[in-house]
Amino acid sequence: MSQHFKALSAVLPVVLREQGGREEVLLLRRANTNYMDGKWDFAGSGHVEEGETVSQAVCRELWEETGLAAKPEDAEFLHVSHRIKELTYYDFYFEIRKWEGDPTIREPDKCSGMAWFPTDALPEDMIPNRRRVFLLARTGVPYSEIVYQNPEEEEEL
Repeated sequence: MSQHFKALSAVLPVVLREQGGREEVLLLRRANTNYMDGKWDFAGSGHVEEGETVSQAVCRELWEETGLAAKPEDAEFLHVSHRIKELTYYDFYFEIRKWEGDPTIREPDKCSGMAWFPTDALPEDMIPNRRRVFLLARTGVPYSEIVYQNPEEEEEL
């Protein structure tokens, strides 16, 4: 019997709020993760664990990394991206507009900063594939694919 291919799944909460008449998104700066360290990412991004749904995973990761408590039923599906580099990932993006608590850095060994950014003025040093998917999702596109041809390509998106 042949072995089935296995892919990884990641969840990315897009935490949004209204502040001073502008919509803002919560981002964190990655550190010591071996993936895009020094770049801004959606706060609470992480992997789906065995036995949990993606909506459960996005709420768990959000809580673990930021202290924000959201319910799976309040996590609104936004986008899925099939990403192939050295590994194959299915990245599930969920919009989070309802939560309890105040955001704090709960994993300081993996995060060197956290801040709110206007959704129309994302930081230049945001992870390129995250920026691309966010902009696609904002126009109503629910699915995308990214296939990298070389290891350095991700920086160039």
